Amino acid sequence: MSPAVLSCVIFALTLGGIVLGALQRTTLPQHHLSKESQDVVRLGVGLIATIAALVLGLLIAAAKGSFDTQSGQVKQITADIILLDALLDQYGPEALPIRTQMRGVIGPFADRLWHETPAAAAAPFAMNAATESVYVAIQALSPRNELQRSLQSRAAQVSTDLAQTRLLLFAESDSAIPAPFIAILAFWLIIIFASFSLFAALNVTVFAFLSLFALSASCAIFLILELSEPFTGLLMVPSTPLRNALAPLG
Repeated sequence: MSPAVLSCVIFALTLGGIVLGALQRTTLPQHHLSKESQDVVRLGVGLIATIAALVLGLLIAAAKGSFDTQSGQVKQITADIILLDALLDQYGPEALPIRTQMRGVIGPFADRLWHETPAAAAAPFAMNAATESVYVAIQALSPRNELQRSLQSRAAQVSTDLAQTRLLLFAESDSAIPAPFIAILAFWLIIIFASFSLFAALNVTVFAFLSLFALSASCAIFLILELSEPFTGLLMVPSTPLRNALAPLG
């Protein structure tokens, strides 16, 4: 289920909680609505609201941290690709086939990471022969002087770092927010909003403002879900810098 659809479902459930609280107010015996009962319910709801706020804050921090980490890894991969191409350019014409091969690898890698084609979305994000062959080709270079030997060593190190960052990105790409967290948070929101209409008459003004409050809470959950999926949705990490990292060879 997409973040937008799930957030809309939670918003609808919180609205249902508001209506449920209003219905309970009309059906409960009068002594159940005494001041003492109201105080007990408000204390309990205050506790749940505090816990929900803490969980919401932790989820936002975790999702933002994961988003920033994966965004930084994409930037690191982009920088490593540019550096590797520059080193191979300095190495000489012997490295031209490797540079050409690198330009052919970036597109499929970005397609698989951002799931921009149906085939890439269905395939598992794993190592492939094309990317591995670049590293093997760098190792197979035969330097003729000390400068080329130094450039080959640096290029091999950069390609190793690039592979490690890519594997880390793969390992962290499935760090979505666990469903039980969202389900329990939605349950707490339903209880909180049901309590709001339990002891107050549900007129147009009250319902309108409670709806706005429920929408705000749902938007917060939407942001959490969007941040937890950095390669899809509205808050997607842009793929253009990576795709355009290397200029076409003349």
